[in-house]
Parts: sequence; C-alpha cells; structure tokens
Amino acid sequence: MLLIIGTIRLPPDKLGEARPAMERMVCASRAEPGCLEYSYAQDVFDAGLIRVTEVWSDRAALDAHFRAPHLADWRASWPALGIGERKLVLYEAGEPKPT
Repeated sequence: MLLIIGTIRLPPDKLGEARPAMERMVCASRAEPGCLEYSYAQDVFDAGLIRVTEVWSDRAALDAHFRAPHLADWRASWPALGIGERKLVLYEAGEPKPT
C-alpha cells in the first residue's frame, strides 16, 4: 500500500474558484482502480492550505493515476488558481491495523 500525504497552497480568495476543480479531481481519482482513499481538506487555521491524503493499493495503480487525464487537467488549472506550493511525500505502508 502506498500513501501520499502533504499539502498544496493557494490564495485563500481563490478557494471558491478552485473548489469545482478539486471536486472533479477527487471524484475522478476515487473512481480509479486501486484508489483506496483520496481527499483534500482545508486547514482550519490556514485558509489557503489544502491537506492532501491519498492511499493506493500498489505502484501500478499510482502510476496509472499519474497518467490519468483528470490529473493533467487539474495540474493545468494551477496557474490560474495560484497554486504554486506543493509538498507531497510518498510513503510505503503495510496493511492497516486498528489503533
């Protein structure tokens, strides 16, 4: 299992404009084979900070995601939305265990 955890940043005044593009990205990604979780969440203390969480079954699923048209569309929208800072980290994980 692979996890991608991190953040993207956009100007807070662009959040309303970005929301439809983020919704398209999240919905399309969640529908991909091998996507176990995909979410964006606005930080409650920093309006322009979006927290990203992705969980993928394996590398093949993640590689297919990287080639998906909706990912290219999402990235193409970044300049107009002011998205410039992106900090995402990939982790390999074992099977989930309850805490």
